[in-house]
Amino acid sequence: MIDQFREVTDLRMEKLLKAIELFRSYDPEIPAQVISVFLYIASHNNCSKVQIQDEEFGLNMPSASASRNTDWLSHKHRLNKKGLNLIIKYKDPTDARKAILQLSNDGISLVRSLREIIFE
Repeated sequence: MIDQFREVTDLRMEKLLKAIELFRSYDPEIPAQVISVFLYIASHNNCSKVQIQDEEFGLNMPSASASRNTDWLSHKHRLNKKGLNLIIKYKDPTDARKAILQLSNDGISLVRSLREIIFE
């Protein structure tokens, strides 16, 4: 007998749930904003923090929020707490005021796992 409460009724939603649970395996209380910023960087690797802030083509995020979220994703979070180490954040060699964001090896691995969950 099939337990009606365990039966999957929408496979695509189950895949999305698995993807979100994968993010939660890094931090059980990860905010949606941090996930959005990671996915933006994953889809625009080597982007700048300014691009994330952009109203039209980015996430329309204030500078402070973009900084806080990218810090969470990098090796060092606020208040010297350990970050998720999913991105590398460095100064643009042509403009020291500009932060460049790219996936770390752990971030690349997460993207691979997300692709497997969602597309396979």
